[in-house]
Amino acid sequence: MGDYKVPALLLMLLGLQLASGGPVAAQTLPATAPAAEPPLSWVDPDTGHRIRRLTSEPGSTGLYFNINAYTPDGKQMVYSAPDGIHMLDIATHATRLLVGGKVHVICVGRKTPSVYYVDPDARTLNVVAVDTGKIQKIGNLPARGSVASINADETLAAGTYIEGTEGAEYGANRIMPPGQSGPLVQPLNKAEMMEERLAAHLPVVLFTMDLRSGKLLPLLHSTDWVSHLLFSPVDATLLMYCHEGPWQKVDRIWTIRTDGSENQLIHKRKMAMEIAGHEFWGIDGKRIWYDLQLPKGEDFFLAGYDVSTHERRWYHLQRNEWSIHFNVASDESLFCGDGGNPGQVAKASDGEWIELLHPELFKVTGENEKDFIQPGVFHSEHLVNMSKHNYRLEPNVRFSPDNKQVIFTSNMFGPSYVFAVDVEKAE
Repeated sequence: MGDYKVPALLLMLLGLQLASGGPVAAQTLPATAPAAEPPLSWVDPDTGHRIRRLTSEPGSTGLYFNINAYTPDGKQMVYSAPDGIHMLDIATHATRLLVGGKVHVICVGRKTPSVYYVDPDARTLNVVAVDTGKIQKIGNLPARGSVASINADETLAAGTYIEGTEGAEYGANRIMPPGQSGPLVQPLNKAEMMEERLAAHLPVVLFTMDLRSGKLLPLLHSTDWVSHLLFSPVDATLLMYCHEGPWQKVDRIWTIRTDGSENQLIHKRKMAMEIAGHEFWGIDGKRIWYDLQLPKGEDFFLAGYDVSTHERRWYHLQRNEWSIHFNVASDESLFCGDGGNPGQVAKASDGEWIELLHPELFKVTGENEKDFIQPGVFHSEHLVNMSKHNYRLEPNVRFSPDNKQVIFTSNMFGPSYVFAVDVEKAE
């Protein structure tokens, strides 16, 4: 397709007009009329950056922002669609169905070109070879349990289960927005469910599963709500997890070793209504990054914690620069964010953008101790106008393996698709 430099709504109307051979009165369209297929490529007139549509299946989405989606050679990316798990060739944009059915992707392996996924009907953890399509069952999920992460050398999975039969796990009574579903969509009653789940104090076990034998090994017993498990991308023995709940009520971010040792809190709240969350690993596994607000909804930082040196650095953001999720390039020279509408925690009046964030650490002229927080600031650049996007679906940004694009999911044209925007402006 050629270049497009007109707003998304006009593009859809033009597509409908061409399809019907004449003008279309939008108010007379039947409720079942299909949405026009988005263009394959266009330049955002508000930012000057080129956007490309990567997927062709309506309802297709990328993975959650902090989950590895790329094969070890950086040549292929996994994504989900209503008919199953698909692979995308990053160079050619060719796609293919890898596993059909209502299955849930865990991640792509960091050592081998494999996709780990859960079959919710069979309640099994499986792995499929990207190159051959060969599927292997790894093990059965425990009752009332799930698997959430695979470690760096692909020897262990990590998950949680609720002991006993009392209480309901989070998400059991989701009220979804009309016409929307999937793991990237915020339920309408999310805040209510989080309060109820935190107060339930259900007995939870954090466990690992041996990927060769399927054997389960308990790591941690807790009556706190344990969730958001994420192995280090390089250290196969280091697992990050969170104490979930309304962020102002929990010390959220923790790490633990796969032998159960070194269970430690990464960020301790010291202010009423302080929140920290949406944590993710840097590509090299050196730092944990997370959204930090002091207090909630007022002053915004992206905070980094070095797991080896314990150095902390905080990059400051303006209200309109805040995002639901952030991500980082492999060399930490750039960050990105997926923005947010006024209904999100920042209540930003002009926050509906995919943002490119240029980090600047301040030059320290006074005393600087090892345990001091290293201050910095982000300089933002708009990449994509997201004013047509419904933020009930979280865009979940990530950089491409070569750091030249930011990849995100959007419903700006109606159904969701996966898109990529160039970091450099179009010529």
